[in-house]
Amino acid sequence: MTEAVLLVGGRGTRLQPLTLNTPKPMVPAAGVPFLAHQLARARAAGVDHVVLATSYLAEVFEPYFGDGSAHGLRLTYVTEDEPLGTGGAIRGAAGALAAGPGEPVLVFNGDILTGLDIPGLLGSHRRAGADVTLHLTRVADPRAFGLVPTAPDGRVLAFTEKPQHPDEIVTDQINAGAYVFRREIIDSIPTGRPVSVERETFPGLLADGALLHGVVDAAYWLDLGRPASFVQASADLVRGVVRSPAVPGEPGEYLVLPGARVESGALLAGGTVVGAGAHVAAGAEVEGSVVLEGARIEEGARIRASMVGAGARVGPRTLLDGVVIGDHAEIGADNELCDGARVWCGMTIPDAAIRFSAV
Repeated sequence: MTEAVLLVGGRGTRLQPLTLNTPKPMVPAAGVPFLAHQLARARAAGVDHVVLATSYLAEVFEPYFGDGSAHGLRLTYVTEDEPLGTGGAIRGAAGALAAGPGEPVLVFNGDILTGLDIPGLLGSHRRAGADVTLHLTRVADPRAFGLVPTAPDGRVLAFTEKPQHPDEIVTDQINAGAYVFRREIIDSIPTGRPVSVERETFPGLLADGALLHGVVDAAYWLDLGRPASFVQASADLVRGVVRSPAVPGEPGEYLVLPGARVESGALLAGGTVVGAGAHVAAGAEVEGSVVLEGARIEEGARIRASMVGAGARVGPRTLLDGVVIGDHAEIGADNELCDGARVWCGMTIPDAAIRFSAV
């Protein structure tokens, strides 16, 4: 049996208003909840049991995924009443694992889209005889991430969490949020208090002489912490830039879900998704965006790299560029919103009221 723990308990505050009513892993990307893509990739890699470590809006997960059998998995749900950090969540999931002390357990963060070779990560872990193996990736600007320099053989040398000074940037390798733990290492994480694996567990293991192994993988990798990244991830999944067995259709410039209505003369491009029951009127242009269930895009509206929430309405000739519209918001005609503007759920903007980038 290959087991995994999937950390899906975060509040997703950086993604608000998308996450006011929906936990981040359940926000749709390429037509299904983002979590469905992670589970499908895990299943394709040979994982057969996943423990979902939930907290925020925990009651949403099980009604959708059930026992996991429809997805070829066995799912177990573990809920934290009080969030205890990444380490606390992993430790809390341990009681649901069947793995023996020396057996490997995969751990994934619930807000990372990656094309990681999961069997390759497991194989590298076994060959190295590691206590923990970390997936590492290289980024152009590592300042917002945890740095993990390694020796030529992959042995982890240090951890620097979000460097504050230029002289702390000793590598472009960052912690990419996927790990293989020997089960007994999970059992050694303290209980009953918050624990960060990034700031406490990993540096502590290194100081104690444990073997931490890093695998640098150049596959697609994207942190979905911000709305622009989430929208990009959805578009990349639709276009097949990164593949997922959970995408309900073949790769292409757009994905129109059953029950949606796209009128003749509307233009869809760039990996756009139109959700069930949504309506895109003639003359509207939607590029690289997510239009969620029941939303309405009126005639002549132009939408680029944006997310339009469930049941929301975008009025005629309105321009959205890099914007998030909350569920059931109403954007009147002839408005212009761009540059990361966010419109809260249920908010109404009158016709021709806004011509700049903040709300």
